[in-house]
Amino acid sequence: MSPTGGTAPEPPSAFPWDDALALGLGRLHWRPRDFWRATPRELLAAAGLVTSRPAALDRDGLRSLIARYPDPDPAPDVRSED
Repeated sequence: MSPTGGTAPEPPSAFPWDDALALGLGRLHWRPRDFWRATPRELLAAAGLVTSRPAALDRDGLRSLIARYPDPDPAPDVRSED
């Protein structure tokens, strides 16, 4: 139990170094220097495992979000007149 009374969050899982090394050095045949200079995203992209990103938000999408989630009315300006 945590100090706040709830359950403690799960610790993050360890990075899968064995899998990453097998992919980079084994399957992709990278030199160790190239493997250690790459980011995890670059490693996955080189292996073809990165999914494509969604399209950027266009004007119609922005208008739709603004209509769905309008800004609240601003609070009245309360200033003391000293």
